[in-house]
Amino acid sequence: MTRDRFKWSIETVNPDAPRGAFKHAVFDFDGTISLIREGWQQIMIPYFTEELLNTPQGKGKCREEMEAFARDFIYVLTGKQTIYQCIRLAEEVARFGGTPRDPQAYKDEYHRRLSVKIEDRIAGLTDGTQRPVDHVVPGSFDLLDALAARGVRLYLASGTDEVYVKQEAALLGVDGYFGKHVYGAQTDYKTFSKKMVIERIIRENDLHGSELLGFGDGYVEIENVKSVGGFACGVATDEVRRWGLDEWKRERLTRSGADIIIPDYTETGALMEFLFVA
Repeated sequence: MTRDRFKWSIETVNPDAPRGAFKHAVFDFDGTISLIREGWQQIMIPYFTEELLNTPQGKGKCREEMEAFARDFIYVLTGKQTIYQCIRLAEEVARFGGTPRDPQAYKDEYHRRLSVKIEDRIAGLTDGTQRPVDHVVPGSFDLLDALAARGVRLYLASGTDEVYVKQEAALLGVDGYFGKHVYGAQTDYKTFSKKMVIERIIRENDLHGSELLGFGDGYVEIENVKSVGGFACGVATDEVRRWGLDEWKRERLTRSGADIIIPDYTETGALMEFLFVA
C-alpha cells in the first residue's frame, strides 16, 4: 500500500462514550507524540531474553520461546515506568534459578543500549540536520494547535525518565504546548505514575471524568483514563513506516478499553469534529 492510497479513518469502539465537553487532555509521549525512541522494543526484548537464557533453568531453552515470554510481560507493562519492566525481569531471573541484579542496573543497561540506537536522532535534532516533524506521529503539531486553540489544557505523562522526556520534548518543539505539565519517571519510582497525574488533574480542577480526554498507544494510559470516566483515544501508528495502522497496536488498544482507534493525527479536522461535536 502506498501512502497516497491510505485511507485515514476513526474506528469507533465505544459509540456511547460521551464527547464534546473536554477541558483537559493528557498525552502519553513515546509512540503517541514522539518517535525518537522508535524501536525500543527491539532493544529491550533481546536484552531481557539474554538475561533469562543465562539463568540455570533458562539455559538450553528455545530462544524463540523465551523471547515470546519476555515480550509478553514487557508489553503488558508498556506505559508504566521502565523500572517496572526491570523489576519484573529481576523476579523472573530469580524464578528461573538465577541471581538477579538490582532492577536499576537492568534499567541502566537498557538505557545504555537504547542510547546507542537513538544517538543519531538526538544529534540530528540537536544540530538541526534532522527535522522535528520527521520524529513525531504525523499530524501531532496540528492536533496540539487545535486543542490549544479550543482552550484545552494539555498534559504530558510518560513512563520514560522525566529528564529524557523534557529533553526530547524540547528537541521536538512540543514542550511549549504543555508548559510545566510535563511528567515522567522519577528515581523514587513510587512517587510517580500516570494514574497519579490523572487523579491530580481531576482533583485540582474539580473535573467530571467526561471532561478528560486521553491519548495513548499502550495499555496503561488507556486504562488509567477510563478508570476515571475519561474518553480514551488509542493511537495505533505504525512507527516504522510513520503512517498507517499498526494492527497489533490496534488489537491491544481495543482490549485495553480505548473508545476510538486512530492511526495518527493527519486528519486533525475530522478528529476534532468527532471529539467536540457531542
